[in-house]
Amino acid sequence: MGRLLGVVGAGLVVASLALGGCVSVVVGALGGSGSAGAGLGTVGASGSSGPAVPATWVQLEQAAVAAECPGLPWGVLGAIGRVESDSGRSTLPGVASGANGARAEGPMQFEPATFAQYATVGPAGAVPPSPYDPVDAVYSAARMLCANGGGVSGGLVGAVYDYNHSTVYVDTVLVLAQSLTVDSALGSTAAVALAFAATKFGVPYLWGGTGPGGYDCSGLVQAAFGAAGVDLPRVAQAQFDAGPEVPATQAQPGDLVFFGDSTTTVEHVGLYAGAGTMIDAPYTGTVVREDPVGTNLVGVTRPGE
Repeated sequence: MGRLLGVVGAGLVVASLALGGCVSVVVGALGGSGSAGAGLGTVGASGSSGPAVPATWVQLEQAAVAAECPGLPWGVLGAIGRVESDSGRSTLPGVASGANGARAEGPMQFEPATFAQYATVGPAGAVPPSPYDPVDAVYSAARMLCANGGGVSGGLVGAVYDYNHSTVYVDTVLVLAQSLTVDSALGSTAAVALAFAATKFGVPYLWGGTGPGGYDCSGLVQAAFGAAGVDLPRVAQAQFDAGPEVPATQAQPGDLVFFGDSTTTVEHVGLYAGAGTMIDAPYTGTVVREDPVGTNLVGVTRPGE
């Protein structure tokens, strides 16, 4: 996986990073299978407007973590719910009733045998527990993640992989989890862009690349926001000029971070993921990955506003 693991606190951390490559350029489905997360993968589409995770679900997931797995970052549950069913808002088969093609049921997309193993009745949940009841589903998912090591240091990656046996799924969930932990009000547009970028970890840097086989820095950003229905200019300088600009001290996950000698000589762009990191395509010989934000930051913008 091409990312910095660890869901940590907020803040635009400044660290050294060698950058290059984009100034002169002119020109997703989640796979795998597991005992849960057999899924819908709705995060790859624009989904609903407004917050990526509704406030009621944030409260539910935070309560489930406190009750079932105190060491688990709540954003992991938030990310899984978002990926699997748009936090219960999806109208696809298998969310409110029935099953999808992989026999997964409910907003957290459990296979029946797995739900039976971890079924938990949450506060005011259905009795007996039901995979279609959001409270039972979220509490059961928290219990499953904890049983597979999600509540202890070093166990989170394996726990998410046990939920869905796909490294792309793990990368996507952990990126969204980091962003949600930093900003529980993360918008759907930002979530779609971040999820798209996370699915491209490991894709080679390609000067002038706009995907799918290779990206340069601005090509990756343009494609990520394009997946969210936001049209951005092609090159990094034009993307900065399109704005709107926000103070660096107010950077939020989903913002664009720009680098260079000045705001008129922008050379590089990345997608801020929170906790002082960004997803970017750095330079020739590298791949799309998560990096620390660099020292030569010259500006931050918030597309889609």
